[in-house]
Amino acid sequence: MSTLLSVENLSKHYTLSGGLFGAERRLDALTDINLTVEAGETLAIVGESGCGKTTLGRCIIQAQPASAGKVVYRPKAGGEVELSALNKRQIKPWRQDIRMIFQDPMSSLNPNMRVFDIVAEPLRIHKICKGRELEDRVIGTLAKVGIPAEAVGRYPHAFSGGQRQRIGIARALVLDPKLVIADEAVSALDVSIQAQVLNLLEDLKSEFGLTYIFISHDLGVVNYIADRVVVMYLGHVVENAPTEMLFERPRHPYTELLLEALPIADPLRRKGRKAEVRGEIPYLGNRPQGCPFHTRCRYAQDVCRAEKPALRRVNGTAQEAACLFAEELELKGAYEDGPVKVLHEA
Repeated sequence: MSTLLSVENLSKHYTLSGGLFGAERRLDALTDINLTVEAGETLAIVGESGCGKTTLGRCIIQAQPASAGKVVYRPKAGGEVELSALNKRQIKPWRQDIRMIFQDPMSSLNPNMRVFDIVAEPLRIHKICKGRELEDRVIGTLAKVGIPAEAVGRYPHAFSGGQRQRIGIARALVLDPKLVIADEAVSALDVSIQAQVLNLLEDLKSEFGLTYIFISHDLGVVNYIADRVVVMYLGHVVENAPTEMLFERPRHPYTELLLEALPIADPLRRKGRKAEVRGEIPYLGNRPQGCPFHTRCRYAQDVCRAEKPALRRVNGTAQEAACLFAEELELKGAYEDGPVKVLHEA
């Protein structure tokens, strides 16, 4: 596979004012993020709320400007464009290639627009087509996600949550993108509807040759859909690994905690003892020194409080971890006999 998109030393911070004398404070949402997205893969970005997943997705698509670093998009062999260096006018054409599916389908769809106009809007903005050609393209795209032609004149409130998410997917796909960023695309849905939408995303990936960045806090969903997983904590990437390798043997203590929280039908298949969770997630404006996870890590040593570990490859494997003891720790995976697809056909 070839690299479709790369994120290089990306950081995002916000300046907050407040306090008795109005002193400014800096809040670091993302710190030196480095990752690549290969053409045709599904890359999952996981972590607790507040870890920076959504901010990263928005910085990639340039919905929010990064404070430092760059995002490089490679639409074809030998060609590349630095998205992070473009202004609003210059970035507009590339938003045909990179689309986003938002978390809440109700708030992301204009309640005053018919479904037809919601899906047609990107085509009109980018002046792709009009008239009968536009109508055929919109109705055809909606049909592919399971919305019948007779429903295109309705408004979003007339649809269920799963149907509204399908409309959001159609809006993302109507421009024939190469990369789709799905931000918690199924978290607001019932489990049975989740399975339907995930299966739909998989089918559309095969049909259109899509690449996904799938942002989620649900490791069960990630296990089902992702080829590779990036784990984030406090705005840092702490682990990056193929899905099966990460579920079988994580290399960072934070990943171990996330896997321990994964619900399964048969608890007897869970490996070993339960990982110990200590402390609370630190405030982004008051980050701990050294390893960002050391305040909650049961394996932390004195050196972890003083030295910040770099993300590095572990023992020549395809796994990367930002832990000083990644090679030494025997961390517990999710299952005794390897990962299992948690969600199945509905």
